[in-house]
Amino acid sequence: MKKLILSAMAVFAFGFANAQSTALSEGSWLVEANTNFGAGSFGGTALAHSSNTSFSFTSVSDAFTSWSLGGEAGYFIMDNLAIKAGLGYGSFKPEFGNDISTFSYKLGAKYYIMGQFPVQVDYTGASIKDADENPSFVGLQAGYAWFVADNISIEPGIRYALTMNEDAFAEDVLQLNIGFALHF
Repeated sequence: MKKLILSAMAVFAFGFANAQSTALSEGSWLVEANTNFGAGSFGGTALAHSSNTSFSFTSVSDAFTSWSLGGEAGYFIMDNLAIKAGLGYGSFKPEFGNDISTFSYKLGAKYYIMGQFPVQVDYTGASIKDADENPSFVGLQAGYAWFVADNISIEPGIRYALTMNEDAFAEDVLQLNIGFALHF
């Protein structure tokens, strides 16, 4: 009985590892949507929040309402390494002042250490209507990839976006992300 249980566990582990390696292999695709929580989501700066490619909604009574909508896609140029691009649109509506609309973009690379620990480096920028200068960030991200199926992963992680602007309107942002990825 003990051998049967150990054999079943070995087959399960091999199948789980094989599914991950196929999903992260050279020539495959990644489509990802993220939610984020952190300084950028709860005020921080309006521009930092609006310049992302994730899904978010924040409303602080009598202060502001903001939302963003976006997604990312990547192509594995080698096993475990994907080149990624993302697009997003967002809005920040303060109680007083002008509404801010943004179009965001992201370019980067994502590497899966041991097929389970994604690390990412990227450049994120935004085009903001009527802004004198548009914010841009270099992002560093790390997390864990939980494969719930052969081609579906849930990827919680932490992200630090370092501002590339010296103006006071853009600040560094620390975020907690939950990513949902499809692998083809």
